[in-house]
Amino acid sequence: MELTMLLSEAAPGKVRILHGDILTYKMEKAFPKHLKKNWEDEPPDIHIIGNLPFSVSTPLIIKWLDNVSRKDGPFIYGRTQMTLTFQKEVAERLTANPGGKQRSRLSIMSQHLCTVENCFVIPGEAFVPKPEVDVAVVHFTPLVQPKIEQPFELVEKVVQSVFQFRRKYCFRGIETLFPESGRLKRTEQLMMTANVDPTLRPIQLSMSQFRNLCNTYRKMCDEDPGLFVYNYREELKQKKTRKLLKSTEETEEENEL
Repeated sequence: MELTMLLSEAAPGKVRILHGDILTYKMEKAFPKHLKKNWEDEPPDIHIIGNLPFSVSTPLIIKWLDNVSRKDGPFIYGRTQMTLTFQKEVAERLTANPGGKQRSRLSIMSQHLCTVENCFVIPGEAFVPKPEVDVAVVHFTPLVQPKIEQPFELVEKVVQSVFQFRRKYCFRGIETLFPESGRLKRTEQLMMTANVDPTLRPIQLSMSQFRNLCNTYRKMCDEDPGLFVYNYREELKQKKTRKLLKSTEETEEENEL
């Protein structure tokens, strides 16, 4: 609070400081309406710059990428640019290319919506208190046209499934998109239609291959409206519960005997 007062006094009438939670703050109301530009135009004269706490950096960038896909939040003004700090390892994930060991869910979710540039690294000793890791500055410019033209939730579900078993063949992760009944057949159908080699590792898949997977999965969801809400982990949880109940019932029967 004292720092806030000092900043306000140092630049009277030029700086507006707001206190709040960046994860819930409504940034669509933060800037003057006259700064708004069409999405196809050059980015507006608005720039989000942040030295992000490590604890919120990943959920925050996912939230903002979701906003990019919907063209809302801070992106209601157009293709608002962002320059943000991340833990060096997270920055490497955001900018990783196909085949890179840091290729991850973050790589696909950010790069299919934005041009992402790892600008430079700030050594940990530059901060007080000093963090245990180095920090990297990453610049984001939203693309006029996303590389995968599907809803954010669908892309995220497919990408999360693929990287769920990142050390195995991509087939293993993709099959978790489908219920146990008919899983093998539907997984083969998805991969064949999308023209993706099932023996590739998740980190080897290109953006065009992820696009094909998402587009094909979308068609399958349109044909089976209940498919998208299927949850692999929930199915596993229910199976374990049924197994536990059966074991308990058998134990009780043995005790009665």
